[in-house]
Amino acid sequence: MGEKDPHRTRELMTQLGRVAPVLAVVLALLALWCAWQGVRQWQAGQRSTSVTQARDAAVDATGQALQAELRRMRERLASAPVQRALQDGRLDAAGAALGRDWPGATGVMVVPHDLRSEYNALAQGRFGRLAALESALAAGEPVLMVAHGPAGPQVLITAPAHAGARPVGVAIAVLPLERATAGLAAADVDPATYVALRQGSQTLMARGEPALSNVAERLGRPVPGTQLRIVAATPHVGRPPLGLSALPLWVLAATLLVLAIAVGRIARRRSPAGSEPDAEPTLAQSLQTADVDRPVHRPAPATAPKPAAARLDPAIFRAYDIRGVVGRTLDAAIAESIGRAIGSLMHEQGLDEIVVGRDGRLSGPDLAAGLVAGLRASGRNVVDIGLVPTPLTYFAAYHLRTGCCVSITGSHNPPEYNGFKIVVGGETLAGDAIADLHARIAGERLYAAPVPGGLVERDLADDYVRRIADDIQIARPLKVVVDAGNGAAGTLGPRVLEAIGADVIPLHCEIDGTFPNHHPDPSEPRNLADLIDVVKRMNADLGVAFDGDGDRLGVVAADGAIIDADRLLMLFAADLLERNPGALIVHDVKCTGRLTGHVLRHGGSPLMWKTGHSLIKAKMRETGAELAGEMSGHFFFAERWFGFDDGLYAAARLLEILALQADPTAALHALPVGVSTPELKVDVPGGDPHAFVARFLAQAAFDGARLSTIDGLRADWPDGWGLVRASNTTPVLVLRFDADDAQALARIQALFRERLLAIEPELTLPF
Repeated sequence: MGEKDPHRTRELMTQLGRVAPVLAVVLALLALWCAWQGVRQWQAGQRSTSVTQARDAAVDATGQALQAELRRMRERLASAPVQRALQDGRLDAAGAALGRDWPGATGVMVVPHDLRSEYNALAQGRFGRLAALESALAAGEPVLMVAHGPAGPQVLITAPAHAGARPVGVAIAVLPLERATAGLAAADVDPATYVALRQGSQTLMARGEPALSNVAERLGRPVPGTQLRIVAATPHVGRPPLGLSALPLWVLAATLLVLAIAVGRIARRRSPAGSEPDAEPTLAQSLQTADVDRPVHRPAPATAPKPAAARLDPAIFRAYDIRGVVGRTLDAAIAESIGRAIGSLMHEQGLDEIVVGRDGRLSGPDLAAGLVAGLRASGRNVVDIGLVPTPLTYFAAYHLRTGCCVSITGSHNPPEYNGFKIVVGGETLAGDAIADLHARIAGERLYAAPVPGGLVERDLADDYVRRIADDIQIARPLKVVVDAGNGAAGTLGPRVLEAIGADVIPLHCEIDGTFPNHHPDPSEPRNLADLIDVVKRMNADLGVAFDGDGDRLGVVAADGAIIDADRLLMLFAADLLERNPGALIVHDVKCTGRLTGHVLRHGGSPLMWKTGHSLIKAKMRETGAELAGEMSGHFFFAERWFGFDDGLYAAARLLEILALQADPTAALHALPVGVSTPELKVDVPGGDPHAFVARFLAQAAFDGARLSTIDGLRADWPDGWGLVRASNTTPVLVLRFDADDAQALARIQALFRERLLAIEPELTLPF
């Protein structure tokens, strides 16, 4: 090898000397960051262990204390003094003997078996007490629950009272709430974590950080033999960097620190021979020279520019509704224009009053203000019902007899989306009617009223709950986990199901427009993972999930199985057809082929139609159908309801049916099932799925299949079917396949793959 060039070496060392200080600082900062992340992961592990131990200790202590009280009730009811009094029909004496020396009891008695006296006392607000007594009769054994009394929550232990084998009364013992909360009060709880005692949606006692209450159900455990549970949560620290735990992060931090020190030493060496007289100054020296030798000109701080107004994009006017990205294609000014266009349409139809509601998205208030301003500018009188699920907005239009409403919602889309679902004169706007709103705005064909319309605010939540509860009361209590996905149904969903008699465990029911826990779309299986986990751990009868605005329903059975919406439609149809033989049942093109046969076997008339909530509602009005449903989880009841899609009401109807079954899970699994895929979404080169579907319709051929082209192309064979359609909400193709067995499914998918790739070889197909 030749001799090294001293000048070249000095040049390399000089260049290294320039960057080495910065590199050393970067490595040191990375070392500190990794060390800190290691500390956070270690703390998270410690807290997870701590909160689990605290939860388990509280469950064990609470369970032991309350089981002792249940045993006390059993033993005393069987004792000779109590039995003698019961045999003689002396219920007062039986109650006195039962309660003698019962530690802490504030009231013990035996009431007549028919509970007539308790029903007569309901005006005094003794609903919880009556529920406890009824529960004991239904269970046939002692039960424990917490109910509100005159002095606040109290523990009630109730049990059937028999004289031998003859039922004569119901025993009730009233104990202080502390009997249930003592176990949690004694637990060692880290203040940074959260542990709480809950019954249904009520928190009886909480310790630790209140901000964690909304995620505590994930670590919930039932208290054995009771309706209570202990829930817990730890602070969220995010995913560990590179998937590393604390110790590997500390090792990485030490390695980076050693490198930082080594590079720092290089920075102090200017060249192999030491400091050169003509060497360039270091970064620090340059900065010092700059400070001394020349003034530093700093520009005046600039004011942050205001965001530009969104441009009116015709693409937001879609097949079913209006939907766009806030700040890009949608803002308050465009909302005002949309309000003026809707108001102009109402003016032409002689309609004066309209209801406006919004979901929980952060952009909702601004868009609502713009929409209301536009409606009032066109002379319409606005009833603002605030933050509500979309079904409540629809309900308000019927309840207040306006016939018109707008729900401001992004439905199941990501947080940055929002939009408008519109009803005018009882008709849900879709297709050409939506396009007409755009044409009015673009052509400035907007009516300007001489006097602005009025504005009133109304709260209709109680009316909505009362209307459903008047229609539905379930035959027996069912334990139901409700996952609202932090959407607009978070408050009202549990209220509705509790009002019809369900025992509700809320999950992600705090309304939060950022959707921090999971995407609010129950049709995607991954979004039901938390619900499945809690249903299994809490031994619930089933779980229900709502989308972001509450007009769609997802269902999970007690064993964690997801029950597809088309199978739920079979259950609803069979129930409805018992009362309405021959009724028309509408379903969309994505529903299973077994649905048609199921409806026919139960004496109904099935009708397949286009996908889309507004299109389905229009078809129902046209045909007089009693029921409709979509694979996405929209259900439309005209029998006993108003014909609009309502996830909350659909959940209530489901509980009504399942409460009559000895085994709800078996009833759900008894519904016909085959082998099917979920909705498969495929990006199209060029981003125009409608153009692709038009080419597919023109060129694809499927021998032996019955073809339907009402919405894309669906090919049905005797043993299964496949579907390709263009989504009307996102720029993708939607595919679904369904068959009697895996072999038939594979054959149908292979046929579709061949035809699809023949038209567009660049497609990436997920099958």
